[in-house]
Parts: sequence; C-alpha cells; structure tokens
Amino acid sequence: MLLGAGQFCTNPGVIVAINNSDTQEFIKNAVARVTNQDEQIMLTTQIARAYQEGQQKIADHRDVVTLYKGISGGRYGAPAIFSTSAKTWLEDDGLHEEVFGATGQINLAENEDEVLQFVRQLGGQLTCAIHHDFGDVAMVQKLLPLLEQKAGRLLSNGFPTGVEVSHATVHGGPYPASTNFGATSVGTLSIRRFCDLFLIKILIGHPLRIPSSH
Repeated sequence: MLLGAGQFCTNPGVIVAINNSDTQEFIKNAVARVTNQDEQIMLTTQIARAYQEGQQKIADHRDVVTLYKGISGGRYGAPAIFSTSAKTWLEDDGLHEEVFGATGQINLAENEDEVLQFVRQLGGQLTCAIHHDFGDVAMVQKLLPLLEQKAGRLLSNGFPTGVEVSHATVHGGPYPASTNFGATSVGTLSIRRFCDLFLIKILIGHPLRIPSSH
C-alpha cells in the first residue's frame, strides 16, 4: 500500500473481511505498520490534491472510523487506514470511489453471505487477491466465479507486484497505450516518451518546469 506513495494501479486499497478476532489482529498490525510513516511526494500537485480530498471525504463519513491518518499537504501524501462495515459500503456508492494513493479501506462483514454480496457489487478491478487457509476451500470456490468476472488477475495469498521497468512493459494512457510508447508511463519506452516531451518543449520555447524537490 505504501509503495510509491500508493501510486500503483494494483495498490491494495479495498479489503473485505469477516469481522472476527483474526481480522482485528490484522487491523492492529496494519495500523502499526503505517503509523508514523513519512509522507511521500506524489506525481503531480493535482494528484496530491485529489488524494487529500479523497481521504478527507472518507474521513468525514459518519459511519467510517479513521484508524490512522497521517498529515498530507502540498504535493505530499501520507498514508491512511479507514474501517467501516460491509453493510455501510454496500449502501453508499460514494465509498466505492478510488482514492489514488496510500489509503486502505477495511470493510467488515458479518458473515460469508455479506462477503459474497460485497463482491457482487464490486466494480471492475485490475487485480483481486483472496487470502485463505485450508478451511476456506468452500468459500474460495464460491468467490472465484464472481471474482473472475471482476478482475483481470486473481491472486492467492499474495499481493500484486509493482510494475517491472523493462523493454516489454508498456502501460498507461489512452488506447492504444499497449502499442504506442507516446502514452506509456512505465517501462523503458516511458524514458523515450519523456525525453521526446522535453525536446518538444525546448523546440516550441516552453522549457519544462522541474519541481525543486527533484
């Protein structure tokens, strides 16, 4: 969640779990890990502002508990973890909106049926991960047919990786980003994209403004 100030498309930002002692222990450990983490610089001022506004919108929700919220400001974003009931999430579409950054939302379900209902209402995702044990086979069998319709990649007891910077990686931007290096934001071709942008700026007489923090 903290990787790159949470600015990865596969950042694990939404969690649904049955509310029991194991889940409470998980929450306790997660909060301990993010507490007092330094804020990180975000890609642009606009992204940082949207992140801060998204965080605050969740924090202001009357049925959401702020477990931890660092201090964000300017172009910097600090992590936050919020918690609410799965029932609240199901009833409020505003909580479904993505907060692009290091923010996690833990939704507590009362039982397996509520977890399944949560997944049915979940929007499209790049990745979804199921964390399970040997005793959860029956539940996993119920979840898989639902999740395979929601996500492009499913993981078992793991978290999605970051993005490999390689010659084969092209991602981001509008179609056809998969074949057009001019729209990619990752991979070695993104270097060419930004070099070309730099050259164009010079040719038209508008030099790039590099933030002083860089």
